[in-house]
Amino acid sequence: MAVEDGKDKAGDWKTVPDEQSLYEQLYRAHHARIVQLCRLWLNDPHEAEDAAQEVFLKLFQATRTQEQPFAWRAWLTRVALNTCRDRRRSGWWKWRREKPAEFEEGLLSSRDPTPEEQSVSREQREQIWRLFRGLSLRQQEVFALRYVEEWSAEEVAQMLGVTPGSVKRHLFRAVRHLRKALGGQR
Repeated sequence: MAVEDGKDKAGDWKTVPDEQSLYEQLYRAHHARIVQLCRLWLNDPHEAEDAAQEVFLKLFQATRTQEQPFAWRAWLTRVALNTCRDRRRSGWWKWRREKPAEFEEGLLSSRDPTPEEQSVSREQREQIWRLFRGLSLRQQEVFALRYVEEWSAEEVAQMLGVTPGSVKRHLFRAVRHLRKALGGQR
């Protein structure tokens, strides 16, 4: 079966071509995004790569069995979130977490920076990264899905299994914490 009109506006394939080419296309389209999310949620570049590999192994298995058009972008994000949560729950994670990872700018950029992003100094980016790591895990998840992935509050709520009000509350608290720590800067 051939791809009809490529992707829809959510980045998902409208029809399912053969399994191998669907997997390859989805891998190319979403790999950098999934690694970036795992890096944000795990704070370890090597662990993020391992988690992303696990996500794409599950994708490979799913593309072999899925016969209907499917919302792959949301599915991949959900699998990545669950994979990162599973890794954070494991016993050795607490032991390893005692050693905080250094900020590595190149690991988070999956696209060319905008002129606005280029104007922010390295020190400010490091400070923002430390402050982001200081948010609760739920606030980090909500913040990443809302502002990095640019999902609506309702989509984030559905993804995380909470109410839209809960998402808004976590966002409010996260943004308030970041603004307060940055001295009211935007």
